[in-house]
Amino acid sequence: MSQIAENLEFIRQRIAAAAERNGRSAKEVKLVAVSKTYPPEIIREAVEAAQQCFGENRVQDALPKIDALPPDLEWHLIGHLQTNKVRKVIGRFALFHGVDNTALALQMNRIAGEFGVTASILLEVNVSGEESKFGFTPNALPAALEELFPLPHLRIEGLMTMAPYSENPDCARPVFEGLRKLRDALSAASGHPLKELSMGMSGDFEQGIEEGATIVRIGSAIFGTRAAVTH
Repeated sequence: MSQIAENLEFIRQRIAAAAERNGRSAKEVKLVAVSKTYPPEIIREAVEAAQQCFGENRVQDALPKIDALPPDLEWHLIGHLQTNKVRKVIGRFALFHGVDNTALALQMNRIAGEFGVTASILLEVNVSGEESKFGFTPNALPAALEELFPLPHLRIEGLMTMAPYSENPDCARPVFEGLRKLRDALSAASGHPLKELSMGMSGDFEQGIEEGATIVRIGSAIFGTRAAVTH
C-alpha cells in the first residue's frame, strides 16, 4: 500500500469516528482530496486507493489535470473564482465552493444558461470576519439568497467557510457552529434546504464534522508536504 493510500485509509477512519460522535454515518460526509499543486501521477495514487472526488483552487492548473485523468472523477473548484474565468469552468466542475459575491453568481447563472447546464454552488461565508478572507457577511446572506434562489441555471447546495488558522483545532468550533446555525436559520426562513456545509481542512476537519460538516477539504494530510507550484 502506498503512503497516499495509507493516509487516505487513516483519514477515512477519522472521518467515520467524527461522524459517529455527531450521530451520523461516514457516508454523510464527502471527502474532497485537495490536489492543488500535485501532478496527475500523484493524484492517480489516490484514485487507485478509491478516492473519486478532488478539489482544485486554480483554474489554469485544474483544467489540464481534469483532461489528463479518468473522466469519471468528481472535481470541485474550492478557491476564489474570478468572473473573467467563469466561461472556462462552467460544466467542468461538479461543485463550486467559493462563490463569494452576487456578481459572480449572476455571471455563472448567465453563462450556464448559454451552455444549457446548471451550475451547483456553495456560497462562501466569512463567519470569522477576517479581512483577509473572501465571502458574504452573515448579515448579507438573506438578501443575496433572495436574489439568487430564483436563478434558473444556478443550484445553491449550501454554504462554505474557512476558520482562522490556529494551533488548537478546537478554536475553529465557534466558526463552524456559526455556519451551521446560520444555515439552519436561512433554510427555515427560505424553505430551501441548503443541505451542504463545506467546513474543515487537514487541521480541523474532525471539529468540522462534529459541528455538522457534510464536506471536508483535505490536502496535506493525504498528499503530504505541499508540492511546489509549477506553470
